[in-house]
Amino acid sequence: MSEEAKKHNYSADSIQALEGMEHVRMRPSMYIGDTGVRGLHHLVYEVVDNSIDEALAGHCDTITVSINEDNSITVEDNGRGIPVDMHKKEGVSALEVVMTKIGAGGKFDKDSYKVSGGLHGVGVSCVNALSDHLRATVFRDGKVWEQEYERGKAMYPVKQIGETTKRGTTVTFKPDGTIFTQTLEYSYDTLAARMRELAYLNKGITITLVDKRATKENGDFEGETFHSEEGLKEFVKFLDGNRVPIIGHVISMENDKGEIPVEVALIYNDSYSENIFSYVNNINTHEGGTHLQGFRMGLTRTLKKYADASGLLDKLKFEISGDDFREGLTAIISVKVAEPQFEGQTKTKLGNREVVSPVSQAVAEMLENYLEENPNDARTIVQKVILAAQARHAAKKAREMVQRKTVLGGGGLPGKLSDCSEQDPARCEIYLVEGDSAGGTAKQGRDRAFQAILPLRGKILNVEKAMHHKVFENEEIRNIFTALGVTIGTEEDSKALNLEKLRYHKVIIMCDADVDGSHIATLILTFFFRFMKELIEEGHVYIAAPPLYLVKKGNKKEYAWTDDQRDLANERMGGSAAIQRYKGLGEMNAEQLWETTMDPNARTLRQVTIDSLAEADRVFSMLMGDEVPPRREFIEKNAVYANIDA
Repeated sequence: MSEEAKKHNYSADSIQALEGMEHVRMRPSMYIGDTGVRGLHHLVYEVVDNSIDEALAGHCDTITVSINEDNSITVEDNGRGIPVDMHKKEGVSALEVVMTKIGAGGKFDKDSYKVSGGLHGVGVSCVNALSDHLRATVFRDGKVWEQEYERGKAMYPVKQIGETTKRGTTVTFKPDGTIFTQTLEYSYDTLAARMRELAYLNKGITITLVDKRATKENGDFEGETFHSEEGLKEFVKFLDGNRVPIIGHVISMENDKGEIPVEVALIYNDSYSENIFSYVNNINTHEGGTHLQGFRMGLTRTLKKYADASGLLDKLKFEISGDDFREGLTAIISVKVAEPQFEGQTKTKLGNREVVSPVSQAVAEMLENYLEENPNDARTIVQKVILAAQARHAAKKAREMVQRKTVLGGGGLPGKLSDCSEQDPARCEIYLVEGDSAGGTAKQGRDRAFQAILPLRGKILNVEKAMHHKVFENEEIRNIFTALGVTIGTEEDSKALNLEKLRYHKVIIMCDADVDGSHIATLILTFFFRFMKELIEEGHVYIAAPPLYLVKKGNKKEYAWTDDQRDLANERMGGSAAIQRYKGLGEMNAEQLWETTMDPNARTLRQVTIDSLAEADRVFSMLMGDEVPPRREFIEKNAVYANIDA
């Protein structure tokens, strides 16, 4: 057979049988979600999950995570240490089996671990496969054992390298740059948010995060230690630190007697948003599931029963809905399930039907006791529910007004929208532009085939402090809804967003590169997070990055986005270039705006993602809420990253 014929011959020889580590390297996204920033950080979580499992089994209480100078990671615990004796079936050390065989580990032995964390169940062997180099050190039975690996393959058999009084496991790994091509740099804040979360979810454990890339004035490394004695109760206080509580205490319970341990904590505040975070075996189930269903059932039934008996609902002319009982609620539900079944688009929705009843009963019992013992708080909650119901009816009318103005309603698109000619939403993008002036420039500079422009007048409504019907009555927000073409939900499920009619798959926020521009972008992001979260979760929201400087000398010109880029461009031109500082989009002409910020072949777009719903909720409530001190502290801490226009 000729070479050409072989190319087109589809036979048994064409089928690649990839096993274990090879398959992980060939298809990493199947195991860790993606090979971008999120996947890079997921490697750390997989290793930490092993240590948390030791803690859940009662054998570990201290975990240290270090970001080393070269962006490698070290995770150290004081658990039992991974076994190093010979594995009968594999004929090598159990440590090597755990590190090099997908699906190996004590998690699958119910005598070793009753429950375990980790979403994909591939654990540290997957991390090994995707690492340039990994070293595992085990402190066990008075001895120190070690083995190193390159891209998942052992460099030598497990060997004893010393004696010790310690116990535990230390894993140091360096992600493979040929897999993680986007970045190899770890974000301290992203890791800190997850370690803090784990400390709250597993009370009594001490987790220390150390950043060896940065040192304090006294020479110590940057870092912090996370520890919680009250668990979810403290977690709720932390998340709600920027809101005003309307009841005196966090309502909490912990029931670990049954087959399914349930832990719940909640509080009511004066906001208009519902913030419920659910976890299964430490995994954030942001798509919800049966445990969330059980929580809502227990909450609604118990509060409805109390409200009916109180007589406070007698004058209401309409029925109370489930949404009304959850307005201004911040709650966390954490369950431990021996064999969780995950479903949903991102496999973060719990499907175990047997979880509904234990959670519902536990919540009902907790609330009944609290309402009986705290009659003033009970009355305050019912009054909040009544106000929510009244506002819901007002919001329903306002939503219907928006619906009538959508394309489906025949009301047409907003007059300010300059639409594109392309009909396929996957190829279309819309720029939400600050101000009519910049909007006019963007209209002149765009590619009319696939780019639409919607100018926004001034600063949109701060939805963090507004009742829902006020949000839907706001003209700029109505224009965004109408331009995007999405429907907002029904009275029964007013928070559901139907993205099937989304007219643009890229929604790009384009504001001035100054303090006002940042504030407007944050207002828009707050609106998206509270009312169109699915838009962010499905990767449709981006932030444009206009340049700060134009460096020009003769016929040469370069744009710069940072001071360092500006200085380097100036050096390349001999050090005497003319430097223009753009104070706003309006200072650029249409051609400049196109070639720096709108041309798909040259622009930089920052995709907006949510690594932690709980942390995102806390930051938005802090930045856009009423409490000034925490906002000032956050800005001062992060000022080094901000472009402040004097």
